[in-house]
Amino acid sequence: MATAIQEIPLKTILNDDASLADYAGNVVLVVNVASKCGLTPQYEGLEKLYSQYKDQGLVVTGFPANDFGAQEPGTNEEIASFCTTNFGVDFPMFSKVTVTGPDKHPLFAALTEAAPVAKGDGKGFREKLRGYGMTPNPEPELLWNFEKFLIGRDGNVAARFAPTTAPDDAELVAAIEAELAK
Repeated sequence: MATAIQEIPLKTILNDDASLADYAGNVVLVVNVASKCGLTPQYEGLEKLYSQYKDQGLVVTGFPANDFGAQEPGTNEEIASFCTTNFGVDFPMFSKVTVTGPDKHPLFAALTEAAPVAKGDGKGFREKLRGYGMTPNPEPELLWNFEKFLIGRDGNVAARFAPTTAPDDAELVAAIEAELAK
């Protein structure tokens, strides 16, 4: 039986109907992504993670969002082309969504409710943003692009990681491997 998070209606980047229930029984890494961000090179690491673990049941999912510094201004078509051309992204990409504030997509509302605090150096990143004259979002709101939510095979949120947690970070990889082993 699908969890509430898995039943939330989604649209793929090609505008097809979808939900995380399409990946039921797998471990899913949900990432809000952006094409014009200092963290954009994480696409490469996310694709490596997906390639390395997909046969064991990992699905990486990308959700473009323009919430932070207007760093994802493109259309779904432009975003899909950018990801394929620049990073060879083969993992599932979804339609552009809002991930913070009153208009946030129901998926991200449910994810932040299930995991209100991210692991990793969120505090340091908040200080860095303040140093640039920006006011970072307070928890549980997403801090920036490339925040990661790990959903276990049971369809429940197992962990949340700060944007600066690289895809090859030992703590993230260990959490993925632990969920894959279940």
